[in-house]
Amino acid sequence: MNYIETAKQYTGNDVESIFFRPILTGPGAQELGVRILYNMPVPTIVQLWDNTSLSLKKFTNNGWTGGQPAAKYQKKIPMERVKAEMGFSAADYFSLVYELISARADVNMQDLTGTTLEQAETELFKQNIAENLRVMMWLGDTSLTSGYNTFNGFLTSLKSAVVDDVINYTSYTAAEVEAEGGVVELFDEMLKAASPRMMAARSEGQLAFFCSSDIYFLYEKYLDKLGVESSFRTTVEGQPQLAYHGIPIIDPKLGNYLPQTANHQSFCLLTDRRNLVMAVNTADMPGNEVRMWYNPDEMENRQRAVFMAGCEILDEDMLVYAYRS
Repeated sequence: MNYIETAKQYTGNDVESIFFRPILTGPGAQELGVRILYNMPVPTIVQLWDNTSLSLKKFTNNGWTGGQPAAKYQKKIPMERVKAEMGFSAADYFSLVYELISARADVNMQDLTGTTLEQAETELFKQNIAENLRVMMWLGDTSLTSGYNTFNGFLTSLKSAVVDDVINYTSYTAAEVEAEGGVVELFDEMLKAASPRMMAARSEGQLAFFCSSDIYFLYEKYLDKLGVESSFRTTVEGQPQLAYHGIPIIDPKLGNYLPQTANHQSFCLLTDRRNLVMAVNTADMPGNEVRMWYNPDEMENRQRAVFMAGCEILDEDMLVYAYRS
């Protein structure tokens, strides 16, 4: 057997349960590192409430002293209809799927049923969709004529906000951040510039630095030079999660993709994880589907997913952005 010719089409609940929910909830959502809204009604609107209003009053025997209604405002997540497509040479496609199957201990290689092949095909496509969503939510730019242009990502929004001077931002040079302790000085400067509201949310454990790979590497090198036992152990064994004063430092791993865009090539963002929102919908748009089929004319296996996606920064006051000038 060198080809996989059985066509598969998923619509409705199958699209959600088989493909998207596993990568957008639970561990899959945590790997993306931001807040995920899946299958919220379209248009997707987030309600934001002001928790600073005074509600605690002196007790009186009767009457209502609540004052003004609770303050809130809404943020609409712009959603775009998108599609993910992949095409493989039939022989190459079978090899890829076969490799996924052979790595499993519970599979009888002499009896590959349709279900086994289907699960392997599904896993292959899910990995591709998850990676593309991750990259697009950071680097998407609708002004591009090709490539990452399906919807605007976080970095594109931040760059526009810098131009419009509507966010708290700073810039640095390569010499400044590469100097001894320069990366720590950058983190300190960003913490000092953070709004009281953002620092008040620090105790909730959702504050994080999102930075490009060069900043992440410089901080690793800074820790290596500290000369303490824990630093030596980290140098030898590695560190699964870097942090600064308890605030996680996350590398979105965009190094392979950043040069293909007009976004800042070196950056650092301090914000609440819940402030960065990625929304995906596979339910509220006619024609949403996942399809896998074999094209005999081209001798090619093809995969296609049609759905809606978009991302947004909810509150500009809840972030500090730094970029290399």
